[in-house]
Amino acid sequence: MGNYPADLKYTKEHEWARVEGNRARVGITFYAQEQLGDVVFVELPKVGAKVSQMKPFGVVESVKAVSDLFAPLSGEVVEVNAELLKKPELINQDPYGKGWMVVIQVSSPQEVNALFTVKQYEEFLAKGGH
Repeated sequence: MGNYPADLKYTKEHEWARVEGNRARVGITFYAQEQLGDVVFVELPKVGAKVSQMKPFGVVESVKAVSDLFAPLSGEVVEVNAELLKKPELINQDPYGKGWMVVIQVSSPQEVNALFTVKQYEEFLAKGGH
């Protein structure tokens, strides 16, 4: 698997979404964790929280910076990766696997169309990723 799996959708804020039916598993990209450096803390919403596309849903803190996490899609949080509260370093070690953050029950499936494909995301990064 490369740094940017082809089956994911991406945002300009460097989150990824693995859309499975009407649910999306969400995390931050390899690029994001690389820019942040060692993640030391993550603040995530509780199950049942409502999130809106491109609005903050949590915070990730690293040795270098504190950054908002932006929801790639709107909906309700149905799972939270509680493991990250004890082991935030999983975000660096395995951003697309054990470092996932939340699962969202997607309320507006058409929002997926606004996300980048892997090709579009890689082109965005090639232009500086801002």
